[in-house]
Amino acid sequence: MAKGEFWNEPIQTGPLPDSNSEFDCIVVGGGPGGAAAASYLAMGGKKVLLIEKGVWPRDKVCGDAVGGKSLGHVKALGVKMRLESTPHFRVTGIVFSSPNGSEVTVPLPEEDVQKMEAGYSLPRQQFDWILFERASELVQENGGSVIQGATVTQVHDEGGVVTGVEIGIGGKRGEKRNYSAPWTIGAGGYQCPVARKVVKELAEEELVDKMHYCGGYREYWDGVKGCEGDAGNIEIHFVDSIIPGYFWLFPLGGGRVNVGIGMVLGLMDKQKKKLRPLQADVIANHPSFKERFANATMVEGTGKGWQLPFGSPRKGEKNQPRRAYAPGALLIGDAASLVDPFSGEGVGNALVSGEIAARHVMENVGGIDYQNELWAALGPELTNSYKMQKMSRRKWLLNWFVGKAGRKPVIQEMMTEMIASKEAQENLHSKWFLVKTLLF
Repeated sequence: MAKGEFWNEPIQTGPLPDSNSEFDCIVVGGGPGGAAAASYLAMGGKKVLLIEKGVWPRDKVCGDAVGGKSLGHVKALGVKMRLESTPHFRVTGIVFSSPNGSEVTVPLPEEDVQKMEAGYSLPRQQFDWILFERASELVQENGGSVIQGATVTQVHDEGGVVTGVEIGIGGKRGEKRNYSAPWTIGAGGYQCPVARKVVKELAEEELVDKMHYCGGYREYWDGVKGCEGDAGNIEIHFVDSIIPGYFWLFPLGGGRVNVGIGMVLGLMDKQKKKLRPLQADVIANHPSFKERFANATMVEGTGKGWQLPFGSPRKGEKNQPRRAYAPGALLIGDAASLVDPFSGEGVGNALVSGEIAARHVMENVGGIDYQNELWAALGPELTNSYKMQKMSRRKWLLNWFVGKAGRKPVIQEMMTEMIASKEAQENLHSKWFLVKTLLF
């Protein structure tokens, strides 16, 4: 372990609470959303039980990009300076390329870059470690408890009201303990047991819609040409053989790169494609990438896949993008299906939803009010991203748009604003605005 790499150390979380203990809120999942929700609740004086299936240090398969939206919460939780003291790649722009090889670089707002608020790229082990350690500190200071290495084996309910959980210490077959609370927050990712209880069992609604889920696969590589340094662009490439989907290169600093591929599960099944061989083919044979990877090496054991539940709006669904509440329970982050359907970024929306959920628990509101506030905050952005995702399935349209953007600075400025500004994103609703910008 290199000196100063504290994120490779264990996190001490104190003794296990007695079985049948009561709390103000139980948070299931210790990733960014769960850690944020638990932290905000503890800062609000609530007695919290934070449960994490893994044991730190632990990895999380992800694209590793942390957008500017996340940094306000990182600052509010008191860890921004510590995060910036760890090795990371500072994102100053995004490179997009189309199937025919056209390319455009979209700079992030200069003011945000200068203030170090445009975004980072760093391994989730580092990012999650910092947030979980801070949450553990806050939770325990306010009379709560933190458990690592525990699997939620049951989510209890009485007459449809979620009342608490049963856990197995060290796995499903481990020692069983039960805990209760008037509120339970599900933050356990795409396989969250609280989400399964809320959506599938209590509401009898569809939990997994493959047209709104993405398969992702990533590897870490060292020595990829053009990805040197500790600041610069992340890259999203719409490669001919991967449409509908994309190939990404997200530098992490120090010469290491998160290299991955993603595709909507329903479309992947239709085309009978597998992500790992698709990525291997792009790296070995694609004219834009084979030279860049010629002297690069993959970090052994880092090839891993996972699923991303998209926040794209569902036709006919009243609770957009998917039900995120039941009496006594709220869902956040991936458990609430809030991943951006175009970029695949989920950390920012996990933090936003974690703060909203914590506030609703403290105000003892929840329910449809929580769902409505969640969609009011994230819906316009997620809806626009879904439009962009559907556009990206058409090769000719990608070729035309990226080619046009590469030659027309006003489109690059528009794309910068779309990434950074909610007000600018609303222009996507105006067909006249888009026609005027693209054609004139």
